[in-house]
Amino acid sequence: MEEKDLKILAKNLANPEGETGIKVGEMMNATNIGMTLESIKTLLVEDDEHILEIGHGNAADVKSLLHLAQNLKYTGIDISETMNSEAKRLNENFKSQAEFILYEGKKLPFEDKVFDKIFTVNTVYFWENPKEYLNEIYRVLKDNGTFVLTFAQRDFMETLPFTLYDFKLYNSDEMQEIVSESYFKRMKISEKEEQVQSKAGTETVTRLYTVLTIKK
Repeated sequence: MEEKDLKILAKNLANPEGETGIKVGEMMNATNIGMTLESIKTLLVEDDEHILEIGHGNAADVKSLLHLAQNLKYTGIDISETMNSEAKRLNENFKSQAEFILYEGKKLPFEDKVFDKIFTVNTVYFWENPKEYLNEIYRVLKDNGTFVLTFAQRDFMETLPFTLYDFKLYNSDEMQEIVSESYFKRMKISEKEEQVQSKAGTETVTRLYTVLTIKK
């Protein structure tokens, strides 16, 4: 891909817009589904819980999440107007249980201690101030809640040409250090790998990623 195409891809991975954004959202859902399902499994979802997903994309995975337990409520937030619209369209049948909120990406628009479980996949590269954002997540998580933070590791991400443009990359140790500087007190780390289709081409690559299970 040429530089201008890589920049367009990078921009739409951070904040999908328009028709290109819809296509990128579909591609993200397909390539990230393994990481997303692993994150949801790690949450250990139980009946009657309220779950927040940060950076929901097109939210094509919400149906499978809602079937994991009884009487679940799902809230998804995203900075992309395009993904907000797509998520609502794709989950029209679940609007009694699932809501999608557009926000500015810094302050979570919720009261304190609202959510039982929170998860986010491949969004940390775009957090402007990670420690402050983690403290926002801490604020809206219940005292006995679980936050699952999942991201592809620096060594893998550096092999992808589009990450040169406005991506902040981390390895497991770096992210653990940032979390330890936030209000959160406990975390468990799990490192995984999977075979995925490259976003910038058609080849299959081995993705190394980290799942952090974080508690107060």
